[in-house]
Amino acid sequence: MRKKNIGLSSSLFLLLLFNFENFALSKTLEDENLDLLEKVITLVDKEYIDLTNQNELMESAINGILQSLDPHSVYLPPKEFENLQNNTSGQFGGLGIEVTMENGIIKVISPIDDSPALKAGMVEGDYITHINSEPILGKSLSDAVDLMRGEPKTEITITVVREKNDSAFDLKIIRDIIQIPGVRMQIEGHNKSIGYIRISTFNEKTSEKLFKELYVIENSNEKNIKGYILDLRRNPGGLLKQAIEVTNMFLEEGEIVSTKRPRFKEKIRSFNAKPGDITNGKPLIIIVNGGSASASEIVAGALQDNNRAIIIGTRTFGKGSVQTLYPLNKNNIFFPNSKNLGAIKLTTAEYYTPSGRSIQAEGIIPDFIIEQKSDENNDPEKYKVGETQLNKFIKNSGKEDSESGSSAYIPENEEKDTQLNLAIKILENLLLQIQIS
Repeated sequence: MRKKNIGLSSSLFLLLLFNFENFALSKTLEDENLDLLEKVITLVDKEYIDLTNQNELMESAINGILQSLDPHSVYLPPKEFENLQNNTSGQFGGLGIEVTMENGIIKVISPIDDSPALKAGMVEGDYITHINSEPILGKSLSDAVDLMRGEPKTEITITVVREKNDSAFDLKIIRDIIQIPGVRMQIEGHNKSIGYIRISTFNEKTSEKLFKELYVIENSNEKNIKGYILDLRRNPGGLLKQAIEVTNMFLEEGEIVSTKRPRFKEKIRSFNAKPGDITNGKPLIIIVNGGSASASEIVAGALQDNNRAIIIGTRTFGKGSVQTLYPLNKNNIFFPNSKNLGAIKLTTAEYYTPSGRSIQAEGIIPDFIIEQKSDENNDPEKYKVGETQLNKFIKNSGKEDSESGSSAYIPENEEKDTQLNLAIKILENLLLQIQIS
């Protein structure tokens, strides 16, 4: 018995020694990497041909790390962090476009409804190569965004490269205070029986505005609304909380969305509906396209999986990753004089619909695929956008060769809007069948 105990003790000692050596090795490697980074910054600071700024060097290093991960993990300098907080509150200054960085230049994901950029003719999928003749190549995303922002009523020249166009061209845009409309309601249909709801973004005011609009209609004796169309096209997303609250307005029960971390094979959180469908179960059609991303896909996926809405249009963007904001604390080594160091926006999880579908790099596939018709002036395929078109996108764990996104084109003339007009016809026919039965 004593020999067995001695053998067990020896094995335990060797195991602990092995684990300690591995731990020590990993700590050594970690320390060496940090030393290497500090040495490179110090070397550049001392030996580079021109004077350098250590703050800028560290910011570039952080950006390099995050941009090597995926398209949505970024460092937000103090000013950009403040701008992000302004963007989600529903009002900010600039051109009114949702952008990302791709191959060193800016790619337009979506122009905001009624924005200066949209009015000037900027569309989804455009690449911005120069701002006021200054090249974008070599600049960070935050630097480029800073160049586009400015005093309201001032002019800016944007050089654009557009797919299927032979050469680059300039767009002159007048900066303005961007009032994100969020929610717009109008009455549609031959019998004025359809409530058309346009949600262009999910900011802090979206659910409140939608509730007010629906409450007025549902409690008015004058309006004879029998069904709704929810238009989420060219909606780049926004706040998760707002997407959940909007979805909840059309549900009595059921899961809305869950977040999971495939790396750790764990579900982080699940969000469920609370009783209280404000429309009392009225028929609902949702229109989506390639410009419907993130929060828009959460709403569409939840209402589709809960059999609460019919989804029409084209496959959505496929932005199903969750970004967490980590404000950075003061670091006396690299930023001795800075109080606010901004934040890191880091991809930490993925969204899953109630049926367990991952939205990432897959998107939401409509129940009925309806594409916009092309004409002599516009080819909808020129406006194709999607997560899988971005560099270093995170692949869908369930599908290696997945492809997401589609055209985000919406005609300015409502009469030429194939998707909207068919949505109205489908809903009118559905309401007629309900009336007959």
